[in-house]
Amino acid sequence: MNLIQAILMGIVQGLSEFLPISSSAHLVFTSNFYKVFANIPIHEQSGQEVFFDIMVHLGTLIAVLIFFRKDIMNILKSMFKALKSKDWSDNEAKLGLYIIVGTFLTICVALPLHDVAEKLVFSPAIVGGLLFITGFVLLYSEYVSKHVASRKENIDWKTSILIGLAQGIAAMPGFSRSGWTIATGLFAGLDRTTAARYSFLLSIPIILGASMVYPFVKLDFHEVAGYNWSAIIAGTLVSGIVGYLCIKYFMKFISRFSLAFFGYYCIIAGIATAVFFAVYK
Repeated sequence: MNLIQAILMGIVQGLSEFLPISSSAHLVFTSNFYKVFANIPIHEQSGQEVFFDIMVHLGTLIAVLIFFRKDIMNILKSMFKALKSKDWSDNEAKLGLYIIVGTFLTICVALPLHDVAEKLVFSPAIVGGLLFITGFVLLYSEYVSKHVASRKENIDWKTSILIGLAQGIAAMPGFSRSGWTIATGLFAGLDRTTAARYSFLLSIPIILGASMVYPFVKLDFHEVAGYNWSAIIAGTLVSGIVGYLCIKYFMKFISRFSLAFFGYYCIIAGIATAVFFAVYK
């Protein structure tokens, strides 16, 4: 991995982690396009690539922690206060519980899909097909949302369960995590801003947990010292900076506009990449 490749993938991760276009799909596409043009077999993935993927996800995790730092502190304070008083009527305290519930359900769904999801890294054509499905999910969620008489500004138990399940399904590359969780929120009657805020907050424990556990399971730490650390650090910093800016402007965008643009993008990108890699294979 060289510096230019790392920076490019950092930009891709920073943009696609929070936009509803599937960061995993775009990392798969970027990595495999690079391999195609560099004459590297698609079915080869080095330990450095796995480690780099973890690091750029940590970069975007830091971005969401910084952007939502006040929200996170308010939720934690409200939860501690509720534990002492045994009064969980505060919306922020309940939101903390809903995040815990959503995370638990995500793990229950994502773990059985883990092996299949890993193998799809080497099947970019299939990932393109899954991105195509994501596009239709986004478009249909907007259609349903427009026919809802009034939109909710608060999460409830049912909605947290549904969004947690959606996030688990989105463990599959091509199924956008933010896309599926926001779309599910719209299906459940949430307004766009509330759905996006909950989606981003719900991503924190999952990305943090995966980043802490995955290295000890998959990495050979004897090789880590030999990695291109300048490229890894650059890619991580870029993913964090781009991710922060992406959250900032996407929250403004979604409060005023629909997800239709991203839906059409996923459909077009899904078809294009599926055809390209099917022909290349």
